[in-house]
Amino acid sequence: MKDTVQALPVADAAVLDVPDRLPALGNAMPEFFGPDADFDGIVTLAAGFVSAPVSIVSLFADQDQCFLARLGTSEIRAPLKRSFNASLMAHGGDALLVPDAGADSRFSDIETLGGAPDLLSYAGAPIMIDGRPVGSVVVADVAARPDWPEDLLQRLEQLASLAASLIKLKEETRRRTLAAEAISRDEKRHALALDAANVASWLWDISTGLISGNDTFYRMFGVQPARPLSARKFFMTVHGADRKLAIGRLRRALASGKEYDGLFRTAKSGRWLLGRGRVHERDANGKPTVFLGINVDVTDAQIATDRTRLLLRELNHRVKNTLAMLQSLARQTLRQTSDPAAFMDAFAGRLQSLSEAHGLLSDHEWGVIRLKMLLEKQIAPYAIDFDQQVEIHKDEVQLGPDQAVGLGLVLHELATNARKYGAFSVPSGKVVITARVVAEEGQGVLNMTWHEMGGPPVAPASRRGFGSVLIERSLDKILGSSVHVEYLPQGVTAVIRLPL
Repeated sequence: MKDTVQALPVADAAVLDVPDRLPALGNAMPEFFGPDADFDGIVTLAAGFVSAPVSIVSLFADQDQCFLARLGTSEIRAPLKRSFNASLMAHGGDALLVPDAGADSRFSDIETLGGAPDLLSYAGAPIMIDGRPVGSVVVADVAARPDWPEDLLQRLEQLASLAASLIKLKEETRRRTLAAEAISRDEKRHALALDAANVASWLWDISTGLISGNDTFYRMFGVQPARPLSARKFFMTVHGADRKLAIGRLRRALASGKEYDGLFRTAKSGRWLLGRGRVHERDANGKPTVFLGINVDVTDAQIATDRTRLLLRELNHRVKNTLAMLQSLARQTLRQTSDPAAFMDAFAGRLQSLSEAHGLLSDHEWGVIRLKMLLEKQIAPYAIDFDQQVEIHKDEVQLGPDQAVGLGLVLHELATNARKYGAFSVPSGKVVITARVVAEEGQGVLNMTWHEMGGPPVAPASRRGFGSVLIERSLDKILGSSVHVEYLPQGVTAVIRLPL
């Protein structure tokens, strides 16, 4: 037991700058700064040693002493300055015994515990944590007690040591609880983030062979009810065409320790999933025991990628066809005219026709376009007043790329001729277009007529040239198609047959 302090100078007891909460307890332990039933047994034992009417277990906080447990007073907080505990602290951690404060002028300004009677006798032992006094275990009496037992301070020190152990235990428990709560919050936030991002996460316990995951995992793979499943059943959720490759990559990741990366479809929905994962834990021999993985639904991206590949192949095919067509157009146009200016005019118009058809197809990702759109694109630039000079009667027709390009050239040549020599050369001229789909041997066939009226009289012999040849041959690539042009006096008439 440490030396007992029988008295301290009054100045030391009365003027004491108590430090902020001591580092041993950290900056905050709010649950300790009030009554705590876990310390009730300590004050009961302390009071029972000497039948003292007042017994307190306190913690020092700021400039106050906070009572964790008390007998003989209803207060839960009291100033630390000008108190017996201040004297206890000033002595650096030794126990303090004051049999009769009233008979000693050095304790004349010691304050009472709030509304309690004046205390004349005091015995206290400091609660030491990391070598510093952070509180005390005290017994006191309103009467002088010159007969305190000799072993009282030793017993109080034992109780103070017990209180210190309890405080540290509670502090460690508090820290563990806070850490667990923080981890729980992080896990919940992580789970919410994965769910919001539609990311499936799963864990494979290799020792048990079971795979468990979050709700998104079970939903994504079509596993109901949502509960752990064997690795074999999990692999069966992968599309049969992709299963062997996916399992092979997973095995290589397990063997090499490298990250798993794979793309596969699910067996149930056929949706594309991107998988990533790696070994999370190994045993003492380095053998994988836990594998952690995630999956992301990339179906839309995969569809877009496949569509892009298809479009690139289609574009490559169209470029080759277009280059061949341009070569033919250039040769035929050059054969029909020796005038460079006339060649450029005719050739540029035909290039523009190709460009218009290609532009429409590109806008529709080289799928199908409506006949009405092609008619307006190819004819409108050459009519004086499209709405007044063009009359269209048609069925709803969808044209593929080859059909649109070939028919676009036919319409361009007909419209160009009509602008130069026919119905579009005068405001009173008119073109009537009829387009009907008929069934022939189970296949749809477009029968379209172009009939000009109201224009200058037609002289066939003076009109026949490369344009006429081009009109009749623009649809040669489409089996079963044909174009027949008649130069009737009242206007050009073209009859077009185009299998759909």
